[in-house]
Amino acid sequence: MLGLTIPEPPRGCGYIGRFAPTPSGPLHFGSLVAALASYLDARAHQGQWLVRIEDIDPPRCQAGASDSILQTLDDYGLHWDGNICYQSQQTTHYISALKQLQQQQRLFFCSCSRSQLQAHTTYPGTCRHQLGAPVKGACSYRIQAPDLEIGFDDLIMPTYKENLAQAVGDFILRRKDSLFAYQLAVVVDDALQGITHVIRGADLYQQTPRQIFLQQGLNLPTPTYGHIPLIMNDQGQKLSKQNFAQAITTEAAPALMSQAIQRLGQALPAELVAAPVVDQLSWATQNWNRTLIPCHRQDPIAF
Repeated sequence: MLGLTIPEPPRGCGYIGRFAPTPSGPLHFGSLVAALASYLDARAHQGQWLVRIEDIDPPRCQAGASDSILQTLDDYGLHWDGNICYQSQQTTHYISALKQLQQQQRLFFCSCSRSQLQAHTTYPGTCRHQLGAPVKGACSYRIQAPDLEIGFDDLIMPTYKENLAQAVGDFILRRKDSLFAYQLAVVVDDALQGITHVIRGADLYQQTPRQIFLQQGLNLPTPTYGHIPLIMNDQGQKLSKQNFAQAITTEAAPALMSQAIQRLGQALPAELVAAPVVDQLSWATQNWNRTLIPCHRQDPIAF
């Protein structure tokens, strides 16, 4: 068994949600909408709302970004429960998860380079025979993707199903530079924090079957998932730090909170537009309705 103690939800609390930003820069409007959606869904269901800093990839992390993100959440009235979880402090748990999968003969060591794989849409199985000791030189850990369909019912978007072997192939759980992959870290962290509901951006919608597959292999619970459409910039790109999204400011909190609530399809009364964030959040929590979140069924990824 994996050495994880899965916590029981606090008495009277059957809902635990979370917001898990990467500290690659300050919060922007797209991040605010994602944080707000998860916050409102948790509070509307009398649940807990946790914050996790996903600093598992140091090259992507910016000095001071974690503190900036937490301060901004606080300034916008998005107050979290419990202690902050930092992925960088979870290494022993990720190693335990890898060992369990290795004992099940699911992992293999891969020495393939990017240039060797660039002609393939899915991993061709080159190193699948390397189940034992690591090969010489740098290698990654891949997990054998099953030739079966894994799906889930989303709270917001359509039901999604995917054959992992055909659509994804054997995917990496630990990189050649020894950093752990997001797919493994998020599954372990959600279990450790007792997360029951995950409301997040649609960029992770199609990655969910991989996470469910890992949860099943590690004998961990599967949360209920809901994915909100992404906020896009004028060029049709996801609003992100990589696309130079502007940081949100404390001074703009009342106006941006109103915009975020409205982008989530909630009919904020005119008298509350640009009101103090505490008043807007109180109304939004009491009137939260996730069925009103705009979601184009033909193209559910973006607003």
